[in-house]
Amino acid sequence: MTTILVVDDDPAIREMLQLALVHGGFDVQLAGSALEARDKIALMIPDLILLDWMLPGQSGFEFARHLRRNPAHKRIPIIMLTARGLTDDKVAALDAGADDYVSKPFSVVELLARIKAVLRRSSDSSAAEIMEIGTLRLDPGSHRVSIGAAPLELAPMEYQLLLFFMTHRERVYSRQQLISLVWDTGAWVEDRTVDVHIRRLRKVLEPSGHDQLIQTVRGSGYRFSTQQ
Repeated sequence: MTTILVVDDDPAIREMLQLALVHGGFDVQLAGSALEARDKIALMIPDLILLDWMLPGQSGFEFARHLRRNPAHKRIPIIMLTARGLTDDKVAALDAGADDYVSKPFSVVELLARIKAVLRRSSDSSAAEIMEIGTLRLDPGSHRVSIGAAPLELAPMEYQLLLFFMTHRERVYSRQQLISLVWDTGAWVEDRTVDVHIRRLRKVLEPSGHDQLIQTVRGSGYRFSTQQ
């Protein structure tokens, strides 16, 4: 059974989320702080973390960064729960390593849709063939990405973007098309969210020069191409 770790300091929200997630068929673990969440993760790595931004001690923002720096926890999908509705705050959540965010108050139906979409992206291995461009290699079966012999660590959303680009080369996709084809949440996602994840993917690819494969087409969107 898929396990979701809910990290929120509000007991009422934890209880509400637990009831909704159990009803949705998930196993649920609860934590009221980042410190408690660390103890839970030390015993069992969850399939996904619902992480509140405002936590006592270490904030959800800081905890997400901590997880992304740890190789053992880097690939755990994170959905940030935030009462901060400003676009810059949402972008900051994505920059911290979150794969998605949901603003409070939220619809349980929307939250479940986003959870299922993030889990689907993290486990989808429908493209079986190994893909290579120069020294860049992506194996969909094992979800491994490497540059030469060196493994490349990607967060789940950046992996999904790279997988999409490598299987859809030389065509321009608008931000809205990428949201529809890659995010597939059934809920509204901002165009700027795409830019944040593209920037994060480029940053990981930059040391090897493969960031140049992701080209910005002014006024249109993005293209993945070996041609300049």
